[in-house]
Amino acid sequence: MKYERIEKAVFLERPNRFIAYAELNSKRETIHVKNTGRCAELLIPGAVIYVQRNDSPARKTGWDLIAVEKGKRLINMDSQIPNRVVQEWLESGHLFGDRPYVKPETTYKNSRFDFYVEAEGRRNFIEVKGVTLEENGVVRFPDAPSERAVKHMSELSSAVKEGYGAWVIFVVQMKGVRYFTPNVDTHPAFGNALREARKAGVKILAYDCKVAADSIELDEAVPVVLGSPVLKEAVDPIISWYRENKRDLPWRHDVSAYHVWISEIMLQQTRVEAVKPYYERFLKELPTVEDLAEVQEDRLLKLWEGLGYYNRVKNMQKAAQQIMMDYHGEFPHTYEEIRSLKGIGNYTAGAVSSFVYGLAKAAVDGNVLRVVSRLTASRDDIMKAGVRTRIEAEVEEVIPPDAASDFNQGLIELGAIVCLSGGEPKCGECPVSYLCRARLLGVEKELPVRTKPKARKIENRTVLILKDGSTLAIKKRPPKGLLAGLYELPNLEGHLNKKEVIEYCHSIGLFPLHIKKVKDAKHIFSHVEWHMIGYEIKVDELEKNCSREMIFASRSEIKEKYPIPSAFEAYRERL
Repeated sequence: MKYERIEKAVFLERPNRFIAYAELNSKRETIHVKNTGRCAELLIPGAVIYVQRNDSPARKTGWDLIAVEKGKRLINMDSQIPNRVVQEWLESGHLFGDRPYVKPETTYKNSRFDFYVEAEGRRNFIEVKGVTLEENGVVRFPDAPSERAVKHMSELSSAVKEGYGAWVIFVVQMKGVRYFTPNVDTHPAFGNALREARKAGVKILAYDCKVAADSIELDEAVPVVLGSPVLKEAVDPIISWYRENKRDLPWRHDVSAYHVWISEIMLQQTRVEAVKPYYERFLKELPTVEDLAEVQEDRLLKLWEGLGYYNRVKNMQKAAQQIMMDYHGEFPHTYEEIRSLKGIGNYTAGAVSSFVYGLAKAAVDGNVLRVVSRLTASRDDIMKAGVRTRIEAEVEEVIPPDAASDFNQGLIELGAIVCLSGGEPKCGECPVSYLCRARLLGVEKELPVRTKPKARKIENRTVLILKDGSTLAIKKRPPKGLLAGLYELPNLEGHLNKKEVIEYCHSIGLFPLHIKKVKDAKHIFSHVEWHMIGYEIKVDELEKNCSREMIFASRSEIKEKYPIPSAFEAYRERL
């Protein structure tokens, strides 16, 4: 778009929304201001402006305000120009391909949209918004409350439901900006409406412009941040901090989808230091997806022994078998395919996608929920699925395409070693403490909000260590339910005294020679707590006389062959 008859002037004042006074050719002139927004940060006394001479005799003012200099940036202020540059852009083949049918100003229900476009057999509505409000490279809209803009978002969402394509294009009337975000300070309702429109399927785009005193042209896409500008600002410092401070962890040495997957499943509910030896042992014996798919279940569970939550490794084997069958042994490369594997949720799929393949997918675990909640001072309950989904979307929106792995791992690392749960977060070591709204408000120790889980069910159990010389009794648990398919020390419901234990032994054909009470123990599962007492019982001819189905094995056999869950860790020294 080219202008003619452009002159340079100096802004003096603006007595109302429609006119301004400027010094032009050493004379005070009245200038028509097309942009009726506040523009207070642009139109300041002494600012260099560019005006267009209007030769129409019907006009009271002979000049129109076109552009203004703000520092080194030239900003076009012509509120009538965004629609024109978008129409030029569409008709030149952008967005919808060659030769779309473009009709300006089309009524739909109670709204009048800027464009109706037919292309590739689909009907579309487009609403255009000009953006002139800029601060530190961040551009926002609107600069004043706009109920009309909110209404447009609702009507576009309705159009999507009826089969139309719907688009909002924010025309940033300048160059050199970092990202666009709705101005929730001025009009939070518009920000909410824009987010809801995107959920409904409305496409939200922003483009900057090449701006000269006498021309303007739509140019490059600008990132759109509808979720959290604070999180967007945190991206670069978190990446830089991570690259300087990341821990030396074995799964970061030889990065592959298989290695990351194994480590992430192991790290669920388990500390990093505890996982290291398990990770190395597991990969030494099962170095490939094929090895995992084919290993016998007892051996697999033995390799996992001590990590707990055994369904994790059972699901891993099922997923490995899926990979062998559906992907010919090659770990899938897309988020959706990875997410479809057995036992893989949003977090693990995001971790593999971003750490290994550099995909801009979120990996939100408890560490990330805590960091984001504090950064944004959110009091939403992170135990609610909807809150996790929202935070995943906010993170994904700001992931830099060229550093997805470092940003995601940086958020996790920050939560693991700096933005700690409980106790004191190490705000003095945090690279984004200056952005943290929780710290600014003094509420960092109160966040995140987390609903207390329901009280666990308490189960009392009596553990029996049945011995006959070097032989001990163990039994396999049922194939379904708690600790399914694992091996355990025989145990009974309730807390039994010595007399009751002896009576039980007699009932299964065993005759105790010596019985000794051993220490009490407790083990916590997700929803159940076992409170255990134990007895070491020496019997005569264990294997010959026992009427219950048990396995009689030596200590070395148990150690090498049978996976005993960590619930019985307190009694392992007696084996």
